Amino acid sequence: MRFDLSGKKAVVTGAGAGIGLAVTRALAGAGADVLGGARTVSAALKECTPYTMEVDLLAEDGPQRLVRRALDEFGGVDILVNNVGGGVKLAAGFLEIDDETWRHTLDLNVFTMIRATRAALPSLVERQGAVVNIGSMNAAMADPRLAHYSAAKAAVSNISKALSAEFSPQGVRVNTILPGPVKTRLWTDPSRAAKAGVTPEEFLEMVTKMSGLSTGQLIEPEEIGELVLLLASGRIRSVTGTDIHIDAGMVPPSRYQRPN
Repeated sequence: MRFDLSGKKAVVTGAGAGIGLAVTRALAGAGADVLGGARTVSAALKECTPYTMEVDLLAEDGPQRLVRRALDEFGGVDILVNNVGGGVKLAAGFLEIDDETWRHTLDLNVFTMIRATRAALPSLVERQGAVVNIGSMNAAMADPRLAHYSAAKAAVSNISKALSAEFSPQGVRVNTILPGPVKTRLWTDPSRAAKAGVTPEEFLEMVTKMSGLSTGQLIEPEEIGELVLLLASGRIRSVTGTDIHIDAGMVPPSRYQRPN
């Protein structure tokens, strides 16, 4: 299936690497003008699009400044992809997650999405656009070691549904993609393999097996990019307020086991 987004204007948060970079590349490849916002504008991002902005999206005015730049540059926004996120910091259990970890994780995953969406919505309504939020399978997984991250991603899904209920009648589609383990630097950083005493290739194989991926492979960032294209294109306008799983057949553990 080919998509033609010529003339469409898009904003992607956290576009410097990983999923955000793949999404930017996919949208630009389909003909959209894409403004990629990131704390660090990578060379790879500059290769994808001539429109980039170095911005701290954790700053209260960061998402608004990014959207304002798009409005000034493009004259409007048709597609907003709220990708920036993270905070996957394993704790021994709930009591080990301090207030600062909760605040940082909620700020990074939830408030960046709220602020960017708030800034873009007037234009999205005017242009009958789309919002695609990048969530996580953790939104539906209760793991006390990641209670902060799972709660933040659950909030993203819930807010997406609320936005869809309010703005779909005005022509704006809002959906959330929930990936399982994606082959990004979270897993490909050689230091993680070294810490485990294995090669990078062996480490990725370990992650795949421990995650219960029936495909036997981590999800490629480009797969998320292709799914964003489908949702942003308007090809299937009736899909809104939906959580879309892309999990490589992940079979979550049946119960939580406290790490040794």
